[in-house]
Amino acid sequence: MNRLKYRQLLHYVCARVGGLPHVGKTVLFKLLYFMEFDYYEIHEESLVGETFRRIPMGPAPCHFDGILADLTASGSVQAVQTQFHGHRQYKYIALTEPALDKLTSDELRFVDRELGRLASMNATQISDHSHRDVPYVATKDGELIDPELVFYREPAYSVWEYPPDED
Repeated sequence: MNRLKYRQLLHYVCARVGGLPHVGKTVLFKLLYFMEFDYYEIHEESLVGETFRRIPMGPAPCHFDGILADLTASGSVQAVQTQFHGHRQYKYIALTEPALDKLTSDELRFVDRELGRLASMNATQISDHSHRDVPYVATKDGELIDPELVFYREPAYSVWEYPPDED
C-alpha cells in the first residue's frame, strides 16, 4: 500500500464530497472500494494499494482507520459524529486543501469520474450496489476480496471500455 498516496486520495475525497449531507463513513468505504477495484479493472494495477475485507455491511477498507488517524492528527480532516435520517453518521470534513503530488492528473480525472458516478448515492444505495458486485459476492464473510475478481463482473458493473470494432 502506498500510504502517502492513500492519504492524499482520502483527503481529496473528503474535500470533494465529505460535506455532502449523505456522505458518511459507509459511503466513503464504498467509494474507496469502487475507486480501487474499478481502477484495477481498467489498469490491472491498484490505485493506492488498499485491501478490502468482506463484511456483512459490504466491502470495508483495511487501512482506513490508520490513514484517517494521520489526517485528523495533522489537522487536515475533522471527524464529526452527526445524525442523518435518524441514524448515527460519522463524517469526515476536510479542513485544508489536500496535497496532490502523489496522484497523477489521469488518476485525479479517474477519481473525479468515480465521484461523479457514485457520490450521489446514499449509504443504503451504494451499499446495495456494492453487495451485487462480483468481487464482493464471490468472497466469503471475513475474507479479503481479490481484485482479480473484477474481470468476472457483470456488464452493469464493468468499467472496462472496449475499443471500437475496426471493420
